[in-house]
Amino acid sequence: MNAKKLGFGVMRLPLTEPSDTTKIDYETFCRMADRFMEEGFSYFDTATPYHGKEFSELAFRECVAKRFSRDSYTITDKLSFSLIQERDKLEEFFAGQLKRCGVEFFDYYLLHAMNRNYLALAERMGAFEFVIRKKAEGKIRHIGFSFHDSAEVLEEILEKHPEMEYVQLQINYADWEDPDVQSRKCYEVCVKFKKPVIVMEPVKGGLLANLPKDAEMLLKEANPEMSAASWAVRFAASLDNVVMVLSGMSSEAQVEDNISYMKDLKPLTESEQETLMQALAAIRAKKSVACTNCRYCVDGCPKQIPIPDYFQLLNEVSQFGEARFSAAKDSYERKAEKAGRASDCIQCGQCEKQCPQHLLVIQHLQEAVEMFEK
Repeated sequence: MNAKKLGFGVMRLPLTEPSDTTKIDYETFCRMADRFMEEGFSYFDTATPYHGKEFSELAFRECVAKRFSRDSYTITDKLSFSLIQERDKLEEFFAGQLKRCGVEFFDYYLLHAMNRNYLALAERMGAFEFVIRKKAEGKIRHIGFSFHDSAEVLEEILEKHPEMEYVQLQINYADWEDPDVQSRKCYEVCVKFKKPVIVMEPVKGGLLANLPKDAEMLLKEANPEMSAASWAVRFAASLDNVVMVLSGMSSEAQVEDNISYMKDLKPLTESEQETLMQALAAIRAKKSVACTNCRYCVDGCPKQIPIPDYFQLLNEVSQFGEARFSAAKDSYERKAEKAGRASDCIQCGQCEKQCPQHLLVIQHLQEAVEMFEK
């Protein structure tokens, strides 16, 4: 893997029409790719679902594969279980990916977004055997998986499948100790199994590039020249077992910013680590609902409302403001499709009787209605 730890995530590319993610601005992406590779970076990461089905892969082919020699770049693609769930479709799916990316082999190929459910599916459809066979055929150089679940599930996968060479994890300083994401715990499992880590979401979908004013001021006072995003990326890149950090770059300015501190990476100092934790404390201080996600309130809810999930979304908007609102609203709608909406609350009070924190659950649910349903 390239000694430079910055990878180009081909999932948030510049657009010619802001409301349509399939309308990729090829001219700008070409310039971004040129600058990226000009500075000695070479790792690109794509997947079939990115930018609407297949458009990220096609953009990579047109802007990178057709314009640079095959030995000058590294490309990672993924087996996305959201799109393929049948054993007899694997060959066709994989062949289509190679064609769309304009390559004869993938440097890295990952089982996409693995969790407990996808583990069962992957084993049932022979996905592990499939990628092992493609590696033997020379169509894949290295195999691994990206992961979204608990450290316990991660350990189960690595125990069952020691052939996996890499793990791609969501790691950023906001999620490092998060009880749901479990970044630190998952990272430590990878260290235990001696599996190198590729980092995704180091800037938490852009949230850590747009901090609340007081948190941003702490970082600016420590180093006026460094962007908020640079602190987040360097946090992930400073971890010993991390070999690559992906950044979903959307503009030439973001490329230049990333290059400025990643072409000669300096790991965070102890003092910088302390400053970053102070900034995180300032972000968390804006939490509006003191929910601990114990989920006692959910068990007896007659409307099956995922109360802590909605409170987490309220907190994210409170902490990150307008930068988070659109994504939080979309997340709310996705959750509400599978469970009760906040507006379904019949104010029975069961939740408030069960809450160890004695939260005004009914009142906060109404806040969620006002925030996400109006």
